[in-house]
Amino acid sequence: MGHCCSKNVSASVVKDDTTVSVAPNHRAKPPLPAATPSGNGTVDVQSNKNTPAHSFSASPWQSPYPAGVAPSPAMTPRRIFKWPFPPPSPAKPIMSAILKRQAPPKPAKGPIPEDDGGDGEVLDKSFGYPKNFAAKYELGKEVGRGHFGHTCCAKGKKGELKNQPVAVKIISKAKMTTAISIEDVRREVMILKALSGHKNLIKYYDAFEDAHNVYIVMELCEGGELLDRILSRGGRYTEKDAKAIVIQILSVVAFCHLQGVVHRDLKPENFLFTTRDEDAPMKLIDFGLSDFISPDQRLNDIVGSAYYVAPEVLHRSYSLEADIWSIGVITYILLCGSRPFWARTESGIFRSVLRADPNFDDSPWPGVSAEAKDFLKRLLNKDHRKRMTAAQALTHPWLRDENYSVPLDILIYKLVKSYVRATPLKRAALKALSNALTEDELIYLRAQFELLEPKDGCVSLNNFKMALTKNVTDAMKESRVPDILKLMEPLTYKKMNFEEFCAAAISTYQLEALEGWENIASTAFEYFEQEGNRVISIEELAQEMNLGQATHSLLKDWVRSSDGKLSFLGYTKLLHGVTIRSTNTKHQ
Repeated sequence: MGHCCSKNVSASVVKDDTTVSVAPNHRAKPPLPAATPSGNGTVDVQSNKNTPAHSFSASPWQSPYPAGVAPSPAMTPRRIFKWPFPPPSPAKPIMSAILKRQAPPKPAKGPIPEDDGGDGEVLDKSFGYPKNFAAKYELGKEVGRGHFGHTCCAKGKKGELKNQPVAVKIISKAKMTTAISIEDVRREVMILKALSGHKNLIKYYDAFEDAHNVYIVMELCEGGELLDRILSRGGRYTEKDAKAIVIQILSVVAFCHLQGVVHRDLKPENFLFTTRDEDAPMKLIDFGLSDFISPDQRLNDIVGSAYYVAPEVLHRSYSLEADIWSIGVITYILLCGSRPFWARTESGIFRSVLRADPNFDDSPWPGVSAEAKDFLKRLLNKDHRKRMTAAQALTHPWLRDENYSVPLDILIYKLVKSYVRATPLKRAALKALSNALTEDELIYLRAQFELLEPKDGCVSLNNFKMALTKNVTDAMKESRVPDILKLMEPLTYKKMNFEEFCAAAISTYQLEALEGWENIASTAFEYFEQEGNRVISIEELAQEMNLGQATHSLLKDWVRSSDGKLSFLGYTKLLHGVTIRSTNTKHQ
């Protein structure tokens, strides 16, 4: 939401302090514009209290519209041609959901009305924060402004931050017009306060309030936004320089995900450099749209910025993987200078996100390494189950030569939990699959196994507990991430060696996204034939996969009539349910 940097607002394109994307120009495959006014066609998707559904940032050009009236983001300026029968707009239900979350804007002047938010209840705008902000900090110049607040630099008057420059995000209470908007501010402060301990995360110092505003005091970053640096380079990074940026992004996002926090608004504007130095570290800011999320929970509210929003967010069912999609979009921009999903209207942007594939054919992609393109394809997979996690992405061949540590991955806990509670046949199928893993996949698994600190080459439930304990913050407790350990209790009296850990910690969906999936599956089936395949009836198979009697006719092809054992098709279906595509049938 707020900019935590010292920057001359009039000297650059001014971006909204909540969710703002860069305005499109009018070319088929547009690069990020260096001079296009951001108030001309900017489109955001959000349900934040701080920005209206149709968000426009300030423009250095005079607007032809009356004061207070912004052009419709559904319209292209000076566009004469219109389709007589436009296709159904995916934006319509999305924008409708967003508008329901927000109330009409309140007057900026006068006393703050304790309105009822439209539901008959008086809104309580008291947050319980200290009210002595002016006694502790001296406000300086404004460094960023949005629709519902602004950010100023400030200096501590006393205490540990005496004479130290800080950033203060000031959120107007007058514009908190719904109970949801009030809760959003409360949650943002809670997340900032609860998350701590990562070098690429903005430091939170304190929160205050008075009758008119909430004040969030944070670390001051004076190096500007990642977006500004992209534009200053003409819109493209070398692969080497892009890696340095992507590693920092993945590292801090993996940390947030382990703590049970999904950011939901990852974009270049929300990464600030600490100083103007070329190699200055970045900090992730703006948790105004973030939320706590437990390992098996899915969210349904539509938030984010249009160019970076994941397909499953538009479908209103998503989890941590939505952030990974956004990282993929950022990486794509770093490497080629243009957006992977683009259109002149918000309807077109959403349609592109839902249906189009990124362009890897035109310049400069022929000169980009195969590893970089594979990295992007594994982040920008429209099936969220097939995307790499942030921790997995750090072990991808494109980044493997860089010097960094791999963080603990919450996905390991979810997969092991499912494995220890699975049937013997399913575990045998996964063990066969683990025997067919490539070295690239084993590197990630070895790193995760070592983070569990095995004893005598084995891990138990206690290892999983200790690994979480070493990484715990208040955010992890709030999101109830440790509760997953209760579902892993079958490991209490069991030791798991690396071979079995590999079987437990692999995702069939992610493997299916690999170009060599058919070979992996075929090799795995050969192992399964030797050690795990057994005679099984249609009824047993249906029960095994939790399917009803009506599906029995569909399961006939899954069992070989010759010996009553699972066919190759049945094996792949068993691995991860009934949604897997049919592959090679020569094993029938």
